[in-house]
Amino acid sequence: MIHATAIIEPGAKLGNNVSVGPYSYIGNDVVIGDDCIIESHVVVKGPATIGSGNHIFQFASVGEACQDKKYNNEPTSLIIGDNNVIRECATIHRGTIQDEGVTKIGSNNLFMAYTHVAHDAVIGDNVIFANNASVAGHVHVGDWVILAGNSGVHQFCKIGAHAFVGMYSGVNKDVPPFVTTIGMPAGPAAINTEGMKRRGFESDEIMAVRRAYKAFYRKSLGVDEAIELLAEDAAKFPAVQLMIDFVKSSERGIVR
Repeated sequence: MIHATAIIEPGAKLGNNVSVGPYSYIGNDVVIGDDCIIESHVVVKGPATIGSGNHIFQFASVGEACQDKKYNNEPTSLIIGDNNVIRECATIHRGTIQDEGVTKIGSNNLFMAYTHVAHDAVIGDNVIFANNASVAGHVHVGDWVILAGNSGVHQFCKIGAHAFVGMYSGVNKDVPPFVTTIGMPAGPAAINTEGMKRRGFESDEIMAVRRAYKAFYRKSLGVDEAIELLAEDAAKFPAVQLMIDFVKSSERGIVR
């Protein structure tokens, strides 16, 4: 399962049934779980912990030192969950001591070719990064988010669960859950209705999220006024409460 031309440093730990292709490099302080496939010409450096069932394609760079000029070779880390697909030439960097010192990626995500996850980012589960999508340092991306091709997210921004960032979008504010954005800079366009349907949300909850979207974006209300207007829906529908909690906790402000 380990090609003769692959280099596995002595400090690396590989689980059961791990495949490493030609000319790949696995560095010290790397832990790779069971049933992972590392294709040819992949570089994995540590400290990094990679779960089980991940598939990393050729020329990807995973766990490399970050591109932050403040980074001074501190022993920061990368943690990746299970069943992720990391396609060709994707880059995922370790954290910095200016944050928690770790970049975190959940499970069941797809990172298409040439995508980038910068230092200290936190990526949830079931996320899709389409080709060339990138997030800067300290970005948090919630579960079920889709970043379309060539989209980019500014450092310290947060993308709420089930949001959709349209292609070529430049996000420089927080994107609330369920919101679809487009543009440069990115602005709100609608709610992610199709995504909610695919994930089993009932029609009444989708309508409630649509009302919440209108309260935040279509009624010329202040944030506090919009939240007060949505109190009844928030009590009935967790999705609306999720939107309210996100907006209330936003430090950068939400996209407008």
